[in-house]
Amino acid sequence: MTLIEELKSLLKKDERLVSDDKLLKNRIVELALKLDKDLIKLLLSNKKIKEYFFTEVDKTLIFDKEKFMKFVDNKEFLPDSYTSFKNKIGLTVNNTYITKKKEVILSWPYKDCILEGGQEKEDEKRKEIFYNEILAPDEIDRLLEPKVFTNFKRIDAKGEHKITEIKPTDNLIIKGNNLLVLHSLKKRFAGKVKLIYIDPPYNTGNDEFNYNDNFNHSTWLTFMKNRLEIAKELLREDGSIYINIDYNEVHYLKVLMDEIFGKNNFQREIIWRMGFVSGYKTAVKNFIRNHDTILFYSKNSDLVDFNKVYIENKDFKVLVPFSNEIRNLFKSYNIDEKTAEKILNQINFGLRGDRYPLEDTWNCNKWDDLDSIAIENSTSRVEETVMMNDRNFKGQKPEKLIKRIVESSSNKGDIVLDFFMGTGTTCAVAHKMGRQYIGIEQMDYGENIAVARLKNVINGDQSGISKSVNWQGGGDFVYCELKELNEEFIQKIMKANDSKELLKIWEDMKQHAFLSYRVDPKLFDENIEEFKKLSAEEQKKLLIECLDANNLYVNYSEIKDSQYKISNEDIEINNKFYRGL
Repeated sequence: MTLIEELKSLLKKDERLVSDDKLLKNRIVELALKLDKDLIKLLLSNKKIKEYFFTEVDKTLIFDKEKFMKFVDNKEFLPDSYTSFKNKIGLTVNNTYITKKKEVILSWPYKDCILEGGQEKEDEKRKEIFYNEILAPDEIDRLLEPKVFTNFKRIDAKGEHKITEIKPTDNLIIKGNNLLVLHSLKKRFAGKVKLIYIDPPYNTGNDEFNYNDNFNHSTWLTFMKNRLEIAKELLREDGSIYINIDYNEVHYLKVLMDEIFGKNNFQREIIWRMGFVSGYKTAVKNFIRNHDTILFYSKNSDLVDFNKVYIENKDFKVLVPFSNEIRNLFKSYNIDEKTAEKILNQINFGLRGDRYPLEDTWNCNKWDDLDSIAIENSTSRVEETVMMNDRNFKGQKPEKLIKRIVESSSNKGDIVLDFFMGTGTTCAVAHKMGRQYIGIEQMDYGENIAVARLKNVINGDQSGISKSVNWQGGGDFVYCELKELNEEFIQKIMKANDSKELLKIWEDMKQHAFLSYRVDPKLFDENIEEFKKLSAEEQKKLLIECLDANNLYVNYSEIKDSQYKISNEDIEINNKFYRGL
């Protein structure tokens, strides 16, 4: 029985709480507020209920009235909703009988839920399950339990090597669901990460955020809230987080960040102008949109560590470039090229100061030169552009942008985390600047782009910021993945070519997969002819829905279970990772 079912069954034993076999919600709340002795005795009589709603303090059991109220007050308890929040998104004043503090908060459908968010392919549509934080504690605990890592390898200039342990100073690149990886990192890295930079999906409808849900906007907010809450736990007290976002969600994200990190920990809203625009973008009948926003928050504003950064004279934006047009102009005044170069050098650098302090508007003045990769690529492909399978990842951020953030909010040896790693820019910059880093990526781009890029970095790659930091190559990193369970079946289903192949997978699922509690295999088999009449896409969708979304990966607590076939080597490394701190 779930906790909901167990509590309902228990409460129905008290005739004061029942009418026509239906629980009386108001009566339950009333008696709980009064700490009714008979109700408390009833709750204590059930071990599962007792463990969830009571806390032991100095050998005395304390009833967590607030948790119980939230549980009972939720619509899923009585009945029919995953969430206690209305189907609207907006600002509300938080002033309930539980919270006396009046404050403005952002409210949206499913805010009180955990969204696993397991999309791995750009064109993959997923019907996500929302686990309510109050009503599904068992499911959430299992979902967020530390997971087993596998496919370990250390990569350096000599190639890939087997490993027997992960050292405290190792750089990590991890493939897998970022929410589950973040929770798996908690025991080892809570309170140790100095800097987090993320460039999450912008939820534009054109990016990778393709969750097939009626509330796409609220889905995105839930997706972000779940990840930002654990990210905060990983940060050091003097640490910082930077989030790169655009106009679609920035204002909602700002209020969400105020709620999670505290309004007093907001540091700056950085405006990054991406560069000149041309062509069809300039024809829009409106002001031309040409910036991203970077939200900068601290973990603790009293302790935040910040290094003031300047643009040095040698890096000033060139005021007058030595173009063919300028060359011809000098020639028309009988000024030779050597003299012209001296004049332009004096204009561009000689008559200007030694340095200029960074403002919170980037690439917006006569000192600052920081165009986006996409804009630089519009004239010629820049060196640091990541190419994979003839695809140009123009959306990647320039290393120079990340360098500013890394040098402002971290020092050599500090840990930098990026859990939307993408093409690996943050990790590449951190590697070149002597920071320890953790990169997490769940999207499957075929061959791992970030791994290929970091191999180039180790071998002395001279693109991006390499020359400015005198990068010569070296170092290493450890690569690993989450050990798949039901996720392995999902991948097989997605790759299947026909109904015959899918039916073989179903037979395997019955033996080795974790099926949803809503699925009756016998009933499925009795209706197999109906299944065969479905299209291939409908068959795939149905089989995926048969899987328990809470068991996509193997939990560390079950690492020795023989059915998962985890090697002794992986068991040893995982034990050292989680226990040998």
